[in-house]
Amino acid sequence: MHDLLGSKPSTDWTALHNFAALRGQLRISLTPRCNIACWFCHNEGDVPPPLTRRDRTQQPRERALTADNYLTLISSLMSAGLKRVYFTGGEPLTSPLARPVLERLPTPTPDASFTLITNGTRVRTHQSWLAKTHLDKIKVSLHYFSDASLKAIAGTRISIDAILDGIEAARESIPRVEINTLLLKENAHEVPAILDFALQRRLPVQFIELVGTDFNAARAASAMPADAIVNHLRTLTHDEHVEVAGTGQGRRIFRVDGVEIDVIHRHLGRHHVGQCGTCPLRTTCVEGFWALRADHNGGIQPCLLRDDLRLDIRDQLSDPDRLAQSVAGHLAAFTEGVL
Repeated sequence: MHDLLGSKPSTDWTALHNFAALRGQLRISLTPRCNIACWFCHNEGDVPPPLTRRDRTQQPRERALTADNYLTLISSLMSAGLKRVYFTGGEPLTSPLARPVLERLPTPTPDASFTLITNGTRVRTHQSWLAKTHLDKIKVSLHYFSDASLKAIAGTRISIDAILDGIEAARESIPRVEINTLLLKENAHEVPAILDFALQRRLPVQFIELVGTDFNAARAASAMPADAIVNHLRTLTHDEHVEVAGTGQGRRIFRVDGVEIDVIHRHLGRHHVGQCGTCPLRTTCVEGFWALRADHNGGIQPCLLRDDLRLDIRDQLSDPDRLAQSVAGHLAAFTEGVL
């Protein structure tokens, strides 16, 4: 509504505040580059490393943001109401901006959090300064439990020992460490061992069904349903409940000796908004709306599968208030289905 002086309508913050209240994530990609190349990688919507390895003409977007730009973006959107910030890649610890960004994070309010998502291979190298940051949590992707499965899934000669040592380094440095494991044919024989590893160290773990994208469609047959791990967990505990509130997919949550084990299960429903109603990709979408993804080229998109819904924020980084208003307006339009 215009005011009496004829100014432009004020910003509608409702969608952004609702997204924050539903525990939506702001995912900050520090780099699309990675030192391994998991075949299923979606790279937050950018060209993933395995595709670039196969075809050098397929390159991710060029970096446009500086460390100061990232910090402006984070502070602006947290001041506007977002609470949960996740740092991703690629592998974020391969980025030269990782340290200057993570070391200068704003002091979080009691209900806010900063999480680093990593493949674990470089945590030990960066342990000393990571321990001094405001990170609340490190989440390590452990989709393998041997050199053989690591090579089959990630196309690397790095040893699994480097990842397991990275988990130990994280435990020594950060208040909370978690594991996430994608369920695949290549690691199906190792899933019980990964679970045992987590339980022995009292690490929460999340088992996830594959999210299909154009990038990994050729190997979609490798995806495994969550039924086997669900049945196994039911032999270990009777403490089970389903959570479908909030953003994203529903979760089946178990507690084994007090350790939380989540299973992201596509059959439990997902969170859709107005833009999803007419989306041509809805039939293949298994995640719903749960994250705002900010990339190193200066774009923000509310959907992994729809690059056409990406908002370019580069010309707003000098004005934090305008930046927050622009993102809030974009999110409102997405939620209302009018983008």
